[in-house]
Amino acid sequence: MNKIYIIGLSGLVLFISGCSTRGIGVYKHKTYSHSKNHFTKTYSHPTMRPYTIRGITYHPTVVSVGDEFSGNASWYGPDFHGKLTSNGEIYNMHGMTAAHKTLPMNTIVKVTNKRNGLSTVVRINDRGPFVATRIIDLSNAAAKKINMIGHGTAPVTLEVLGFETKGKRTIPTKQQMKKTSQTRTIGNFALQIASFSHIAGAISTQEKYNGVDGYKTAIKDVESSNGRMFKVVLTGFKSEQEARDYKETSQFNRAFILRED
Repeated sequence: MNKIYIIGLSGLVLFISGCSTRGIGVYKHKTYSHSKNHFTKTYSHPTMRPYTIRGITYHPTVVSVGDEFSGNASWYGPDFHGKLTSNGEIYNMHGMTAAHKTLPMNTIVKVTNKRNGLSTVVRINDRGPFVATRIIDLSNAAAKKINMIGHGTAPVTLEVLGFETKGKRTIPTKQQMKKTSQTRTIGNFALQIASFSHIAGAISTQEKYNGVDGYKTAIKDVESSNGRMFKVVLTGFKSEQEARDYKETSQFNRAFILRED
């Protein structure tokens, strides 16, 4: 027996605001403004969850080593120096970092200026730029490396080199890339937030948390070694990283991550 009950499918959209064309601070249910230098006390780590800026919803996506993109780059410097980036770090215009609308945080990217062939390597730690014609916002230092400070913007190509986890970078060699492709895990993931032997408790919990932070709840009716159980799960995670980040920064820090078929 493996039935799934879904009640009340209305979802909420998490709205966050940004200053200028990039540089959002992500906070639960409230916003952060660089221009006003104001933020709430409850910090919510940015994840792979969709977010909305100025009426446009952006969907962070998984990527593979070797993926390439083209577009225009811009840069940001003194006005944002010392302020929060979207992943909670303090922006350092002298560091080799950048903002991107949808790449996973801590993706390592090679940026090449098409005008002069100069390239540099940066780590994504912020969201932006929120201008349709631009795909990346480089730190002041990174922009200097490819000689685009004077122009303000430049046509560039981006190549995904690898990822960084807790200070450790994983960047395979060209030979390793031919043998295997590093990809951010993607699939349908859920968090098991409660388990009951009686359906009433499961329904009550499911209704209470349905729509929290834009996710939906469901009840799984399963037979286990302990008998019939009703498991309440939070659904809608598009990647394991999204589910893991949400688990660590939400009230469900003791939940179990499940992969659904």
